[in-house]
Amino acid sequence: MPSELLGLDALTLEDGHLFHDRKGRPRELPQASAPLADTHGHLTSFTRHDPSVAICRAALAGVRLLVVPVDPVDEVPRLFPTAAVYLSWIDKQVERAAERLDECARHGLVPPEHAGYPDLPPLVERVRIVAGAHPYGAARLDKAALACLDELLASPRCVGVGEIGLDFGPYNELPADVQEAAFRRQLAVAREHGLPVELHIRDGQDPDDHSAHELAARVLAEEGVPSAGCDLHCFTDGPEVMAPFVELGCHIAFGGASTFKRSDDIREAAAACPEGLLLSETDCPYMAPVPLRGEECEPAMVAFSAACVAAVREDTGIATRDETYAALWKNACDILG
Repeated sequence: MPSELLGLDALTLEDGHLFHDRKGRPRELPQASAPLADTHGHLTSFTRHDPSVAICRAALAGVRLLVVPVDPVDEVPRLFPTAAVYLSWIDKQVERAAERLDECARHGLVPPEHAGYPDLPPLVERVRIVAGAHPYGAARLDKAALACLDELLASPRCVGVGEIGLDFGPYNELPADVQEAAFRRQLAVAREHGLPVELHIRDGQDPDDHSAHELAARVLAEEGVPSAGCDLHCFTDGPEVMAPFVELGCHIAFGGASTFKRSDDIREAAAACPEGLLLSETDCPYMAPVPLRGEECEPAMVAFSAACVAAVREDTGIATRDETYAALWKNACDILG
């Protein structure tokens, strides 16, 4: 199959493999026993991928649900002058992906969605968005931004409010009270719209400092977790940090960081997480999973993160691989499908 079909580099698909590492070596696609879901994958931050190609490649990897965050403070208006322009843009990416998949089928490359799960809609019918102001933009959550947020939330594609929360890391200099106010305001918006939330929670650089997670748990306890649900996106801590959120009924999303060599604490959390609260994601284009570290992450790579979570839970005797794959899919559909 000609690699130019998907607009990718000369290595892609020419030897029948979807993935290659930084040295150009083919990497086998993990075989999932259920459809895959990327519950958090950015499409506007790529430097090396075309968004429509990324959607196409995700379909070829067996992804059947993709949730794309959009920020009314950052992406709109920095990249798109209005919410309507953004929504038109994402529609166009999905249309182009569908055209690419049709072309793939004509060349004999058929996505798993057309074979293993004929009763499910294809990925191009299940690209969704969540909308919310990231903690970096908390100080700019003004009336105009909230109006933009409302327009995004009104889209038929929208399934949640996010990513919202708290960031006490080195890249955010906003005071905690400013972030907390924006967090509480957007939790209220989620309740008003009957939508779940996706949370971004990052602690400071001190490994013993979990103040952002502690404050987030307190805010959720005081405000109430939205009845539609809550998802801790990109969870990168251990079971102790996870526990208060599990007690509140929050879903926990595991991505590429769970595959890293030194991420034993994250894998322990993946093993300890109740089956009904497990989620898979990429947070692409960041944190590509092993064995693709150093590459620009894309939604298709959720196959590797999900495989890691499934293997960890089987190795520790918590659940079989098939049970974990089934849970990852069902939970994603329940909260964001």
